[in-house]
Amino acid sequence: MNFMDEYKKKLVTADEAVKVIKSGDWVEHAFGVNGANELDAALARRKDELRDIKIRVDIGAWPHYTLEADQTGEHFIWNSWHVAGQDKKYINGKGLYYVPMKFHECPVMTRNDAVPNNVFMATVSPMDKHGYFSFGAGCPSATAAVENAEYVMLEINTNMPRVLGGSQECIHISQVDYVVETSNPPLPTLPAANPNEVEKKIASNIIERLYDGCCLQLGIGGIPNAIGTMVAESDLKDLGVHTEMYVDAYLEMTKAGRISGAKKNIDKYKQVFSFAMGSRELYDFIDDNPGVIAYSVDYTNSPIVVASIDNFVSINACIEVDLFGQVCAESVGTKHISGTGGQLDFVEGAYKSKGGQSFIAMTSTFTSKDGKLASRIKPILTPGSIVTDPRTATHMVATEYGIANMKGKSTWERAEALIAIAHPDFKDELIKQAEEMHIWRKSNR
Repeated sequence: MNFMDEYKKKLVTADEAVKVIKSGDWVEHAFGVNGANELDAALARRKDELRDIKIRVDIGAWPHYTLEADQTGEHFIWNSWHVAGQDKKYINGKGLYYVPMKFHECPVMTRNDAVPNNVFMATVSPMDKHGYFSFGAGCPSATAAVENAEYVMLEINTNMPRVLGGSQECIHISQVDYVVETSNPPLPTLPAANPNEVEKKIASNIIERLYDGCCLQLGIGGIPNAIGTMVAESDLKDLGVHTEMYVDAYLEMTKAGRISGAKKNIDKYKQVFSFAMGSRELYDFIDDNPGVIAYSVDYTNSPIVVASIDNFVSINACIEVDLFGQVCAESVGTKHISGTGGQLDFVEGAYKSKGGQSFIAMTSTFTSKDGKLASRIKPILTPGSIVTDPRTATHMVATEYGIANMKGKSTWERAEALIAIAHPDFKDELIKQAEEMHIWRKSNR
């Protein structure tokens, strides 16, 4: 088979490719920076011809041209597996809706439960001599979507890194219906969050519990970024990486010589991820790098796989925690903020790992819109807030005042442990509320 001949037969413009889309269709975009860009812009130009096009994304990093073209929702309606990036502009009544999920289940839901997509669109690297395109910066559920589509359309972008291996990290020309060569716009980047002094203190509390040879999963935000910086400046060695999201913190630790993967049970010497978002330097680092490999998210986030990796350490952030140990990382009341993502996957998997630790990190307080200081530790979650991690799953909660272990504790012990790491200004009120809820004993400190 001559792969280039097949490529040329399938090469069309973006406007030609989207002609196959008809009213009522479902269109699936690949994850994050692998999502559709020029194809979505072309689809937006067909607005007046189409009705009720349902678009499903997962962290839509590129501009949402079809949403911008249609403020009524009659032509295009967006649905996202996780709200971040450009999605945040359109959630909460502005044209985009959330699809609840545990991230490791996304491929199986795509294959078995979600409405089949008529069209799958993805931004990929140029084709290699064997006829393969790399999903590069993101392959969480791309293969599942390909298998579930009538038409597969690829945008070729020379800025997309080529990732060498893992599983379901690439697609062959024989699986593709249309190829579109783009203007090669730069990939969307994610600026590193600069941690404040409180976040650095939280990071230092967690760093004290790390040791040589542990395997790291970091979420996004100031605290994970602070941990990456502190690890890079530490004398820790032989750390491993197994994560859903590959960010600049890992790059910083790698350059400092802290990561080798030598102690990992599986994927030894390899840094494993499902998607990458960060700086241009990060994308360049994963390009053609045999030490960094991508897998579909049903592998990276599988609690069973995570539990099989000894000394696994999971570090994620949240919005608030109640005195029972329930964690909300998704909403403020009914106002949607992000999504479950892989947090619960890693909370459960890391705890079951031999020597494993799962941390949910947060500042003890935040400043509300009216300028008042408020506690993130609450007697009950804000009414309407989504429970991301049930109290039965939560392991350790970290603030700048310390770390509270929830496992094996009764309700009064949980309340005591959480109030101990709350901001001093709120402790008396939390104790009073715990007493009213009958989860406080006179013998408590």
